[in-house]
Amino acid sequence: MRKVLYATGVGAMAMIAAGAANANEELSKMSKNPKDWVMPAGDYANTRYSKLNQINASNVGKLQVAWTFSTGVLRGHEGGPLIIGNTMYVHTPFPNKVYALDLSQDSKIIWSYEPKQDPNVIPVMCCDTVNRGLAYADGKIFLHQADDTLVALDSKTGKVAWSVKNGDPKKGQTGTSAPLVVKDKVLVGTSGGEFGVQCSMTAYDVKDGKQVWKAYSEGPDDQLLFNDKTTSLGKPVGKDSSLKTWQGDQWKIGGGCTWGWIAYDPELDMVYYGSGNPSTWNPKQRPGDNKWSMTIFARNPDTGMAKWVYQMTPHDEWDYDGVNEMILTDEKIGGKDRKLLTHFDRNGLAYTLDRTDGELLVAEKYDPKVNWTSGVDMDKNSPTYGRPKVLDAASTEKGGEDHNTKGICPAALGTKDEQPAAYSPETQLFYVPTNHVCMDYEPFKVSYTAGQPYVGATLSMYPPPGDKNMGNFIAWDAKTGKIVWSDPEQFSVWSGALATAGNVVFYGTLEGYLKAVDAKTGKELYKFKTPSGIIGNVTTYEHGGKQYIAVLSGVGGWAGIGLAAGLTDPTAGLGAVGGYAALSNYTSLGGTLTVFSLPQ
Repeated sequence: MRKVLYATGVGAMAMIAAGAANANEELSKMSKNPKDWVMPAGDYANTRYSKLNQINASNVGKLQVAWTFSTGVLRGHEGGPLIIGNTMYVHTPFPNKVYALDLSQDSKIIWSYEPKQDPNVIPVMCCDTVNRGLAYADGKIFLHQADDTLVALDSKTGKVAWSVKNGDPKKGQTGTSAPLVVKDKVLVGTSGGEFGVQCSMTAYDVKDGKQVWKAYSEGPDDQLLFNDKTTSLGKPVGKDSSLKTWQGDQWKIGGGCTWGWIAYDPELDMVYYGSGNPSTWNPKQRPGDNKWSMTIFARNPDTGMAKWVYQMTPHDEWDYDGVNEMILTDEKIGGKDRKLLTHFDRNGLAYTLDRTDGELLVAEKYDPKVNWTSGVDMDKNSPTYGRPKVLDAASTEKGGEDHNTKGICPAALGTKDEQPAAYSPETQLFYVPTNHVCMDYEPFKVSYTAGQPYVGATLSMYPPPGDKNMGNFIAWDAKTGKIVWSDPEQFSVWSGALATAGNVVFYGTLEGYLKAVDAKTGKELYKFKTPSGIIGNVTTYEHGGKQYIAVLSGVGGWAGIGLAAGLTDPTAGLGAVGGYAALSNYTSLGGTLTVFSLPQ
């Protein structure tokens, strides 16, 4: 659509823009068909909501397994399949296999793809060899490989249309994220915060893979793609706002990685995503706010230019990455119609902002055990407006190097990690998989070597004092900042949620259960034990007039890294191995897609 003969100058540019808009309209239109699931979160707003209601609160208890598919790969299976017409696209962790299955022919394998990757990338991947999913547009399937290569596959044949190196694993750059296609561009982030990578978000042309723009999380304005109109909490950030918050050239190894989810508002023409922790985990070694790690970015998708930013955890002392999904909704708040952005951060605070300009509206704890902060300063006239108030007892910097600060809640894996929440427009509630975990944190001095771990802290993890459960699945009111109901789970809930028009919400557990609960009350309506622990995201689709629920099982991820990688030292896996040691009593490795439906 972008090739136009005999068009020059302004006319050519107008036609190219129109072509991009048409491509975007095609994908937007496809995402509105509830029978399919055409992008990682189901829609651009990241709601993970489906209008399908054949499976509902009155009959979900009758669900049965319709069919299964073994991926042939062990370790952690995050993300979920795409469903486009009669074809389902399934992905795996390293070696990042992709399967196209024909739903009209007993899930026959149409094609499969397995990239050739250097296995030396595995030890460079921080927290398991996970991959969070595929993207689709323009007849192509987009895969972000572990070796930080973005590849476009022909959706009909699986043949490589183009491939581009997004980063260098020898420097610690790896790929775990799900890309997102916006107009004629495919956006992809990068992992590597534990290796001192200067992280970025990059846009590539859907047609040929040429880089259109790259925006870093820290550095000078020309690398950040900031200008004099970029704001934070309503005020211009000013020139070189990032450089002023790092010591010397530390920003060059500053982290702020972008391996989480991306949202897009077509009406405002803005993309939203978050950046992760600053490097190193030892806060003593990087004085300053370390901007713009731990930040929500709102950017123009065509140029990458930032309109507004908001840093949630300045000078992070706990590894509270800000990469979790941004969920876009239009609601009334304070009696006024608002275009909202809701974000459940690793730091244990749930934020509601106006996504047009980044105004902070709500910031509240979504686990009452969060104790590193007393809350966010919401006084717009205060010099610390928008900043969290750090409590000395939980400050790893005040304790200093080689001091073990104990009882910090949440742990480094956060009150929620990448496992995405869902939103139902019917209940106007968010359904959030959470970690109910605390930690001891001991920073130590570490030196930087390219491609080597640059962590600088030892951790241990455990449930909050007096509690036995390490997770909760909650319903959240983002307008008031209140928990509506909460279902405790023995282990962290590390699967993505799904909300449906049938008044049912689905999620998976680390032991391997797919669960269905009532959207209004949280009452458990159904559960089924799949072959392995679930860290995948629940998906739904309709085929042949029948609604199906699909989920990948395959224990792993940060919480399951002990099982996935065969680790036994309690401090290994950045502290997760000891915290989740009991998980081996309930599940074991395996990669399986399980699909459910109602009986005939």
